Amino acid sequence: MTAYVIIPGIDGSDGQHWQTLWERQWGTSAVRIRPASWSAPDLDDWVDAVQEAYDDASRREGQVVLVAHSLGCWAATAWLNKNPASPAGGAFLVAPPDPHGPAFPRRAAATFLEVSAQPLPCPALVVGSADDPYCTPEAAAGFAARWEARWHPAGALGHINSAGGLGSWEQGRALLDSLTRP
Repeated sequence: MTAYVIIPGIDGSDGQHWQTLWERQWGTSAVRIRPASWSAPDLDDWVDAVQEAYDDASRREGQVVLVAHSLGCWAATAWLNKNPASPAGGAFLVAPPDPHGPAFPRRAAATFLEVSAQPLPCPALVVGSADDPYCTPEAAAGFAARWEARWHPAGALGHINSAGGLGSWEQGRALLDSLTRP
């Protein structure tokens, strides 16, 4: 069986976000991180929250897959780089924001400004949008290359969040399945 660690971006994922809808479908096989603050994210706190959720998820099931969106991608990759021996089954990284891009929330997420993309110790898939206001497709493809992850351009889906009306985002589920399928 697979367990999932849900790692939303700044302000969390609302009730119509694909992460929340997937979490509901997965039931007890999913664990959402619980940082001290969703609106004033601190990288160390978020990495610690990933650790707690990972520990919880690994007790429930066998393989654990990280499912991250937006700023959560950086928390997931920072945790993976801090824990290279962890048996994470994969990292599904959707719409990572560019910390050096003009739309990055520098004040709110100041501790994320110095993150860097380094090779990840598990299979990973980065999904980006052609019209994401927080990251150009070229920057997202560059992150994927430095993470040594597969890159998937998903077309024009904005920030790939609930504002785009994706619902349970079936294309995303197929992509996640392609990452976790043996």
